[in-house]
Amino acid sequence: MRAFPTPADLVAAVGTEIGHSDWLTVDQQRIDRFAESTGDHQWIHTDPARAADGPFGATIAHGYLTLSLLPVLSERVYRVEGVRMAVNYGLNKVRFVHPVRVGSRVRARVAVAAAEEVPGGWQITSRVTVEIDGADKPACVAEAVARLYL
Repeated sequence: MRAFPTPADLVAAVGTEIGHSDWLTVDQQRIDRFAESTGDHQWIHTDPARAADGPFGATIAHGYLTLSLLPVLSERVYRVEGVRMAVNYGLNKVRFVHPVRVGSRVRARVAVAAAEEVPGGWQITSRVTVEIDGADKPACVAEAVARLYL
């Protein structure tokens, strides 16, 4: 994990990749819990027997499940000292490039794309690429926007 002593140090990293998280396994239990919380029980996510004969050969994670992993994966990449509060502000662009099959390991690769001073702190835009272990394409690429309040 990379530690930035101040928000200004993170701002100085604009245009650079700051690191990647450890791998996280996406298991069926996580997929099922996500289906339960969102009401999305489509068989490609929740029915291993039927999905085995489907287009992916196994169940796959919901795209929004993959996206929802950004906070937990990103917090394993870096932290910024001297911040009173950090909040997700939104997303500029999201693409689900490749399905995440059950049992796959994913990690986030983070680059600081932009920084803008806002009242009380900074708005940071990060390009987050969710990689799949052994896959030639990422699962997801997103521009995540966060506000860091001092």
